[in-house]
Amino acid sequence: MPATIVSALIAPAALGVGARVALISPSGPLRDVSELVRAEGHARVFGWETVVGPSAMLRDGYFAGTDAQRLADLHSAILDPTIDGIWCLRGGYGAARLLPWLDKDAIARHPKALIGFSDITALHAAWSGAGVQSFHGPIARAALTPFTRDSFMRAVIHGRDSAGVASGAQTLRDGIATGRVVGGNLAVLASLCGTPWAIDCDGAIVMLEDINEAPYRVDRMMNQLRQSGALRGCVGIAFGHCTSCDEQADDGSRTVVEIVRECAVVLGVPAVIGIPVGHIDDQWTLPIGALATLDAGALSLTIHRDAVG
Repeated sequence: MPATIVSALIAPAALGVGARVALISPSGPLRDVSELVRAEGHARVFGWETVVGPSAMLRDGYFAGTDAQRLADLHSAILDPTIDGIWCLRGGYGAARLLPWLDKDAIARHPKALIGFSDITALHAAWSGAGVQSFHGPIARAALTPFTRDSFMRAVIHGRDSAGVASGAQTLRDGIATGRVVGGNLAVLASLCGTPWAIDCDGAIVMLEDINEAPYRVDRMMNQLRQSGALRGCVGIAFGHCTSCDEQADDGSRTVVEIVRECAVVLGVPAVIGIPVGHIDDQWTLPIGALATLDAGALSLTIHRDAVG
């Protein structure tokens, strides 16, 4: 029997011209002030006013300030009624450390667009847990190619379908499925297994990406998601790019394609690999929690932005 289609999460207001957007670093630190300047320039192009978090330029080892400082920036952006959205300056590591103290009720009371990817996956999990859509898209410091900017604007500013046909992708298991988009960085999602913030894949299309992982580690994490029950009820898999994930040792390693295909076959769901998502220049911005249709044979992902729960 097919899984039940789950309703879309609540969509935050679009970030049109004049929106006030907080630029924060909830994970790793910026390299230098030029990255902040570039991020503010991106926001100005979209007609946004920026509010830079006090801890945005701090460094505490591999974190942008202490957990308390990064959490304070995030909570301030959530609770400030004049802030319309939150654009994370970079990923790295550290967002998951904030989850035990993150005010989920505040996220639900003040549904705001959260934008970022990679380590920001932990915060996407929190937004989803609060019943609010968020945006898996480029970090604010990144260079935005025309392709990336077009999808970003369709998702965040215009509230339209921000995906389409992934011409460079590959069908792993044919079929069509409709469900809520969940997922993000594979390593982060695997680390959330067994915690209160583990993703709920019931009736969902699972989107995944990663970087610098050997195939055996991808295999281990995919099996962790499956064996923990995290993928229970999944209706489709849309894998993006696993950047720099080639096995270095010549040991007859299986490929990431083979690993993801095996998972799709075990789950009995349609699947593709190579959609423009992940640590790549040209990437889609995908609303986590929105309804979408995956057509694996056509290599397409369609976001149903008019279907808001």
